[in-house]
Amino acid sequence: MQPAWFHVENEAEIPSPALLFYRKRIEHNLALMLEIAGGDPKRLRPHVKTHKAAEVIAMQIRLGITRFKTSTIAESEMCAAVGATDVLLAMPCVGINAHRLADLAAKFPETQFSSIVDAEETIAFLASAAQQQNVTLGVYIEIDCGMGRTGIMPGDEAAILAHVLKDMPRLQFRGIHAYDGHIHDDSLDVRRERCDAAFAPVLQFRCRLQGEGIIVKELVAGGSPTFGIHATYPDRTLSPGTTVLWDFGYGDKYPTDLPFQPAAVLLARVISKPGKNRITLDLGHKSVAPENPHPRVRFEELPDAVVVMQSEEHLVLETERAHEFTIGQALHGIPRHVCPTVSMHGEAYVIDGFKTTERWPITARNRLITV
Repeated sequence: MQPAWFHVENEAEIPSPALLFYRKRIEHNLALMLEIAGGDPKRLRPHVKTHKAAEVIAMQIRLGITRFKTSTIAESEMCAAVGATDVLLAMPCVGINAHRLADLAAKFPETQFSSIVDAEETIAFLASAAQQQNVTLGVYIEIDCGMGRTGIMPGDEAAILAHVLKDMPRLQFRGIHAYDGHIHDDSLDVRRERCDAAFAPVLQFRCRLQGEGIIVKELVAGGSPTFGIHATYPDRTLSPGTTVLWDFGYGDKYPTDLPFQPAAVLLARVISKPGKNRITLDLGHKSVAPENPHPRVRFEELPDAVVVMQSEEHLVLETERAHEFTIGQALHGIPRHVCPTVSMHGEAYVIDGFKTTERWPITARNRLITV
């Protein structure tokens, strides 16, 4: 009988709690990302915030994916160090971070570095840093398509920013970035309707800029829930992130149109059985993203277990099957939200052929590598 997909033959060698990456499942998810993108790696600019691992970047580069999107300077440096040709830091760079980005451009001259702006003050930070370091930085205008987190509404003020960038020394206007993270409806039809409505003003704004003589080289659109929708429009660059590792938060919502596989698992062990129908695991909220309601992790062996409490290092579950589990027994859990969960671990144990074969550092877990 074939073991369960999450089985690890030599898991006795793995200290808990631990983060496990399943190589074959990551490979499946990367292949599916390419398939949804029409088989063209040039259409993809995957977000690296989910995995933050240099080895995963290398896997994507081997598939022809050489452009990436990041959230931090450290993630940007990681991409360049592995060989990325083009890195978009999708955060406004202000203060010293503008200078750090310019330092990266000087350190890795074969990589094109860019950032986003939604105000003239941000342009000034980038321009000053680029001029001091004698480098050229790419810039995308961040358009607010409904999320209300960063960005500027597509209109006159946004057009002014584009014209300012057009003539700014050491800055190169490269296009538009629009993230629709507020669109995550279960229904594909509803998601598509909301996505199209959100991007109609963005597309109109792009046409306006082109009509005013400003070349818009790229429209970077969407995240994971709208990945497949944007993929149907050939004029957009796609930037899914969670798709590489997946989690049950998205897996439960999009089983049909986004059939990715969970590729990251949390290994925990039973450390106590405090009373009838209870087991305690060594998986506190220092090891799994705590921002969501329980269950924050779903165990393959106990999918219906009820969370009684969670503290920094402990997770107490209630289940009528408690008697089936022994002290020291391992359980395997899929996180609800994988992105912040990964960043809580310094390394991931790589599972290949039901065995842990190596450990990958979570390279960009910290916000600073060298720059």
